[in-house]
Amino acid sequence: MRHATKVAAVVAAAALGLAACGSSTPETPAGTAAAGSTSAAAGKKLVVGIAYGVGGRGDQSFNASAAAGLDKAKADLGIEYKEATQVNGESEAATEERLQQFVDAGATHVIGVGFAYAKAIGAVAKANPDVKFAIIDDASADSAGPNVAQLTFAEEQGSFLVGAAAALKSKTNQVGFVGGVATDLIKKFEAGYIAGAKAANPSITVKSQYLSQPPDFSGFNDPAKGKTAAEGLYQGGADVVYHAAGGSGSGVFTAAKAAGALAIGVDSDQALTATPDVRDVILTSMIKKVDVAVYGFLKAGSEGKDITGNKVFDLKAGGVDYATTGGKVDDIKTKLDEYKAKIISGEITVPTAP
Repeated sequence: MRHATKVAAVVAAAALGLAACGSSTPETPAGTAAAGSTSAAAGKKLVVGIAYGVGGRGDQSFNASAAAGLDKAKADLGIEYKEATQVNGESEAATEERLQQFVDAGATHVIGVGFAYAKAIGAVAKANPDVKFAIIDDASADSAGPNVAQLTFAEEQGSFLVGAAAALKSKTNQVGFVGGVATDLIKKFEAGYIAGAKAANPSITVKSQYLSQPPDFSGFNDPAKGKTAAEGLYQGGADVVYHAAGGSGSGVFTAAKAAGALAIGVDSDQALTATPDVRDVILTSMIKKVDVAVYGFLKAGSEGKDITGNKVFDLKAGGVDYATTGGKVDDIKTKLDEYKAKIISGEITVPTAP
């Protein structure tokens, strides 16, 4: 039995007071529409339910990027949508209930932002074969289904580029990494970062800190822990720290400011999305274009050609990149673009585990 009233309250509460986020002007990824797949909403306005991960729309990072794609779809395609946010430590039943509530409210397309939705997406998609689903950052059997798009990224490739930037800019020959939660996904960020730093400077030292261990996902939304971890890295000699920690990254920027050091953002171009007082410490950001994936999924649906299966957004597809806002990497851009070209060509293969 579904506790629809309770979940409706959660959805309604999550939708209050939400601010629009900037977008990187995403376009529909080429070749992502599944042949012969037709949306039930073709020629009609899509009704979308989007379930954010811990930290929600306002995390200035991963969830915010997803929200930017949603907002662009609203502006361009005229979609209607409802939003809700995952609570740290919630039960699998509560996660499923959130997705089902969207369906019960008439959603034609439902999006789970983050791998934590994998089992719930799989179960709810199976129970609702006429509704189209998408999940960000998961390609496992848990979420797979004929009406599911698994939208994943080559995070290690973008992280390689910002790792090279960190090493090229470091004056202490030591850089750091702060991971939100010690999952295989976040270890992809770490692996790419280390590989890029070592490629640019084989003698560089890279030290890593994680904020929480699964099933505790609070590391994605705890700025105080992010600040403490980064402080330890800066005090230990690092002068550039890269975070892959969602909302906790704001604490890393605060620590960088206090240390007179540099930090690297993630997912969004955080020199544009972070609070103005810390933007000047952001060397670059590893841009993970979740907005592109979300917008592409919805645009395809609006055209009657739904995306299904696993779609990987890598450097070649424009799904990941590094940011140049602020001009702090202008002097090394040629070198970074050389690495980028070598990754795209296959000359450099970036590891996915440290």
